[in-house]
Amino acid sequence: MSEEHAYLPVPRPATAVDHPEFNAFVETIACLRAPDGCPWDRKQTHASIAKNMLEEAFEAVAAIEEGDVDHMREELGDVLLEVVLQAQIAADASEFTIDDVAHDVNEKIVRRHPHVFGAEAAFAAAGLDVSTVEDADDVEALWDVVKAHERAQKAAKHAEKLRAAGLDPEAPRGLLEDVARTQPALMEAQEISRKAVGAGFEWDTVDEVWDQVRSEVAEFEAAVPRSAEAEEEFGDILFSLVNVARKEHLDAETCLRRSCDKFRRRWEAMEQAAWKAGRKIDDYTTAELNDLWKAAKKQVG
Repeated sequence: MSEEHAYLPVPRPATAVDHPEFNAFVETIACLRAPDGCPWDRKQTHASIAKNMLEEAFEAVAAIEEGDVDHMREELGDVLLEVVLQAQIAADASEFTIDDVAHDVNEKIVRRHPHVFGAEAAFAAAGLDVSTVEDADDVEALWDVVKAHERAQKAAKHAEKLRAAGLDPEAPRGLLEDVARTQPALMEAQEISRKAVGAGFEWDTVDEVWDQVRSEVAEFEAAVPRSAEAEEEFGDILFSLVNVARKEHLDAETCLRRSCDKFRRRWEAMEQAAWKAGRKIDDYTTAELNDLWKAAKKQVG
């Protein structure tokens, strides 16, 4: 069996259906990129529309958190648009196609779920035991093991490329090279932390992480206010807090988004109260604003 197809799903009951609407959508995007298509779509590059992917993903997450199914359906469509358009740009440049994208992610998902798709033997050959998965925590631990195995394979391929180019094949591929710098900082921090943990760099308990947080707070307080050092130390506090979230099986980005949503609800309630009182909220004193805040907490939670 070739390495490309080393992880094939075992036969399972057929659940997939044909996707004519998806195929029609792919054709629509191809038409937009055709010589006689849309001038705007034809001039786009991977880089020119990269930021759109982030924007649409955030809007999809907002729709999911709202629980608005119709809005979610719309926003997921916008995310799909970005994926298919990027794939069509790649196809036009003979880089890859949407089918290549689907093939690669399918192989990765099958590879990362050997407890479902019966690939235990393939991992056993590499000295990895994946036969003890029983709950969600076991699955997360398994992913770290499988990803470490994937990194080892990538490192081997990286060495082959370096050797073919006449370079030092011992030069390693960095653990964090695949962590995107363009994602929100909290998400980047959590991904960096997970990868470091996968390499064995971890605190034993969450109490030890809290000790680290307190240590970073002390260093921030000792720094010159509003200095570059203070900025760095405050960043260390946030990074340590992200590790607390990871230890507690929480997503730091989601936690902060929900806190932002909560603040928005309370602030809107304060504005409503001020309007009903015939005043502007920026005319209130600090003490009055605190009273409005307490009332808003009782009103909207």
